[in-house]
Amino acid sequence: MRKSLQIINGFQILLLALLIGYSQTCDWIQTGSSGWDKVPEILKNIRPPDFPDRDFIITDFGAIGDANFDCTDAFRKVIKSCHDAGGGYVIVPAGTYLTGAIHLQDNVCLHIDSAATILFSQDPRKYLPVVFTRFEGLECMNYSPFIYAFDKENIAITGKGTLDGQADTSCWWTWAGNTVYGWRQNSPCQITDRNTLMQMVEENTPVQNRIFGEGHFLRPSFIQFYRSKNILVEGINIKRSPMWEIHPVLCENVTVRNINIDTHGPNNDGCNPESSKNVLISNCRFDTGDDCIAIKSGRNGDGRRINVPSENIIIRDCVMRDGHGGVVIGSEISGNCRNVFAENCRMDSPNLERAFRIKTNSLRGGIVENIYMRKVIIGKVSDAIIRINFQYEEGDVGSYTPIVRNIYINDIISHESMYALALDGYARSPISNVQLENCQFNGVKETNILNNVSGLKMKNTSINGILQGQ
Repeated sequence: MRKSLQIINGFQILLLALLIGYSQTCDWIQTGSSGWDKVPEILKNIRPPDFPDRDFIITDFGAIGDANFDCTDAFRKVIKSCHDAGGGYVIVPAGTYLTGAIHLQDNVCLHIDSAATILFSQDPRKYLPVVFTRFEGLECMNYSPFIYAFDKENIAITGKGTLDGQADTSCWWTWAGNTVYGWRQNSPCQITDRNTLMQMVEENTPVQNRIFGEGHFLRPSFIQFYRSKNILVEGINIKRSPMWEIHPVLCENVTVRNINIDTHGPNNDGCNPESSKNVLISNCRFDTGDDCIAIKSGRNGDGRRINVPSENIIIRDCVMRDGHGGVVIGSEISGNCRNVFAENCRMDSPNLERAFRIKTNSLRGGIVENIYMRKVIIGKVSDAIIRINFQYEEGDVGSYTPIVRNIYINDIISHESMYALALDGYARSPISNVQLENCQFNGVKETNILNNVSGLKMKNTSINGILQGQ
């Protein structure tokens, strides 16, 4: 370093000193500009699975696509035959196939024809026996997700057909306990079971003893891969989900691409990678009742006990319509999150609340770091373009202080929002090193909310045409 300083002039020395003083670690130069260089290396570790060229047609195993015949046993038989033969494609041809839970096996691709619909039963008993799963970041034994894989490799759901969960204000959604979704006084809802599960977690009750399912009211995810790897979800249409739609948990090497989600029930998040690594979400359309994409890593004591972050997640070329947020991290983020890259997305709807959001509190805690977003065009959102909130739900009532740092936002154009930035950290843990470059926030109604923020930098960035501090 001393030799280098000897060969640069006084002006350069002064400039270098100013830069070092302005940024704790020179992140603008070192990390902000070079973080995207990590993406090609991450992509090398994301490879869709291959399958043997063998077809197993579900109608050959007793299925009838008339929307009335129960095809649950036919799905079980055809998947087993495909797996036992060494793998291949389970073909769902034109028709509407009523079924209960579908459990995938190693080396099986479930392929749904463009004229085919898999129609999931409204009878909760069709999702028994209970399986090892997560509900809102907490491990338990509960109703099976509609499509489920546990400890599997090389699995896929492909085709241009439709998965219809049949959830509505008469089934599944009512359990959320909200009158908007059909709940009525004295009807069953999840509140008691949800509180019981959270208490079990705090008391370190073994997961095998956290039994819910029949007689209880915790909704399952639509598609869940658990402790699995080499996963592909491609081309399909999803509607009327009971809860979260695509939910990889403790998974690795996951590709979700070219899917269309249109479901507006309670907690109807589109794609929720949880404690998962090397995930690509691309060319997808989200129109949801909750977050379009929400990255998670377990909640409270369970998230800290398992202690597996979500990391190396790439989001690109997606369209976000309705939802609570376009790209979201949290709130179940106790196991941490790092290395998220979102680019070339379009977001626009009066019913989309935020473009980018991080939500946590001191019960959930977690470290969120090294988050990148660039080249995103945003039409209208009803709240903030960027919202980072440490006061989510319970607020600051715990002893696990969250940390959020190293957030890089480049080349964002927005046209209408309440706020450009709404950043609310803790005095003891400021939101640190948020950097914006080449951003234009237009049609902003209110001034920024900046509570307990350290190292906010804006370069070539304007709000309502006014250039912000450099």
